[in-house]
Amino acid sequence: MPDVLGWRRKFGVLAPSTNTVVEPDFARMGVPGVTAHFGRIHIRDQNMNDDAGMGRLLDQIRAEMAATCERVLTCEPDYMVMGMSAETFWEGVEGNKRFVEQIRGLTGLEVATGAEACRRALEMYGARKIGVVTPYQPVGDANVVRFFGELGFEVAAIEGLRCPTAVSIAQVTEKTLREAILEVDGAEIDAIVQCGTNLSMVRLADEAERWLDKPVIAINAATWWMALRDNGITDRVEGAGSLLRDH
Repeated sequence: MPDVLGWRRKFGVLAPSTNTVVEPDFARMGVPGVTAHFGRIHIRDQNMNDDAGMGRLLDQIRAEMAATCERVLTCEPDYMVMGMSAETFWEGVEGNKRFVEQIRGLTGLEVATGAEACRRALEMYGARKIGVVTPYQPVGDANVVRFFGELGFEVAAIEGLRCPTAVSIAQVTEKTLREAILEVDGAEIDAIVQCGTNLSMVRLADEAERWLDKPVIAINAATWWMALRDNGITDRVEGAGSLLRDH
């Protein structure tokens, strides 16, 4: 028998314990019959105020991944979603591929990642030259540039906000994000991509597409879009950007 609320699909979502944005974002973009069930990746040290700190944060993610998958599997999900984006960009295309294979091996399920979702979106829009906004330190930005570069996209501009802790990412204001979008935009830019699932930009990205007249891809909207479409769910969602509204 299907779940009475998740009668179409139940998604198991992997997210850091420090993340306060991705869960409400997914809830706001919800469609009837699809439910998201979160497994929290325990972050004991959330300091990421330099490259080494960001590396330690990712080490914690990797150490906790198997246990987090084991916990979320107890609700018997149909599909997995990675609710953190940095790990999916790390070490480029091969790093994302290894991560997907790891989750498949741990759960037996397919998985949506932010990196793959952005690739699909950019290819669908026909974008080649992009601007990127992240909450990361320089090492994180370098991995984002590497991932997109290996796929043939040119990162013409990137604005890393260098958030000092994992929780502080969610404290970045709309004003700061608006300034960052404008900083990486230009006449030659085909699309703008926002990385970092704890950076609240779904609503702003929807608005920014109207000012800039180009795609502005918020990572949480893209990942949710990939998860829905991979599962044959074609419902349109308003207020979360053109990906979910028109595609």
